[in-house]
This record gives sequence, C-alpha cells and structure tokens, in this order.
Amino acid sequence: MTPSIHDFLAADHARLDGLVAVALAADGLDLAAYEQFRAGLLRHIGMEEKILLPAAKRARGGTALPAARLLRHDHSALAALLVPTPTRALLERIRAVLALHNPLEEGADGVYAACERLAGPDADALLAQLRATPPVPVAAHFDGPRAFEAIERLLYAAGDARGDGTLFLRTLPAHDPCRQ
Repeated sequence: MTPSIHDFLAADHARLDGLVAVALAADGLDLAAYEQFRAGLLRHIGMEEKILLPAAKRARGGTALPAARLLRHDHSALAALLVPTPTRALLERIRAVLALHNPLEEGADGVYAACERLAGPDADALLAQLRATPPVPVAAHFDGPRAFEAIERLLYAAGDARGDGTLFLRTLPAHDPCRQ
C-alpha cells in the first residue's frame, strides 16, 4: 500500500527528530548526525515550499492555505538557524520551533491532510514529486554577526506570526550570540 502524503512527510519529521536526538545525545554534539539533520531539514522545507504549498494554492484557485504564511515564517527561521556552526543551544532552539511547527502540519486537521484532500486524485502524483525531491546543496556554516542578526529577526517574525513576537526569542539563552 502506498503511503499518503501525510504518512511520508510525518515519517520524515520522525526521522529528523531522531537525528536531533542522536546529535544531542553525544558528549558535545554529534556533528555527523547534525549534518544529516541539517541537509534533511533543508530538503524537507524545500519539499513543502516548492511542491506542497504551491500545489495547495493552485488547487484553491490561487489562494494560499491559511497556515501557509505561518509555515513560511517558521521555515525561514529554521533555515537561518542552520547557517551558523552548530551548538547545543542552536539545536535546542531549532527543536523549540519544530515543537510548535510540526503539529500544524500533522494530524487530521493539519496542512498535510488538507493538501492531500485538495490534491484528490492527483495525490499519488504529488507524493511521487515529493519523493523525487533531490538533496539540497548545503553551504558551509557562517558565524558572522549578520547570521545571528538574521536569526533574531526571523525568530521574532515567526513568533509575531503566531501573535507573540517574543515567543521564540524567550528560548534564547542569555549568553546566546543573538543577544550580543
């Protein structure tokens, strides 16, 4: 039996969560697991931004899903968090964003189920497109001040899209480079 769009993308969430757990379980940080997570999350975001959300918008006659704006804010913040050299603090902040983000996509009333309903008989073709998404080229880490300024700005925007601009900033440790 072919898995659904929801099954495929939710399983990818679980795989990514597992990589985060492995990365954090090591003394220090398991960089190999982190880099697999980083590449996987960028690919996952690409699947949603380039395939899933545009397909839903087309199926709705050019109107984006109500949650699309919020998802895009989260995706931008997550991508920015993947730019600097990884630290436990950065990975914990990524987990904080994903803890609020993933439930919007999963479940009977989530974005994945809505996209599947909208795709109707084309759901299998959409799933095939998602599966065929190639790996995303991953750039070297960058630790300059602009990277951390962008993280803070995008975390604020993601929180603001939820009605609380400080939501994700409260997860920043006092010694975080974004606070300096």
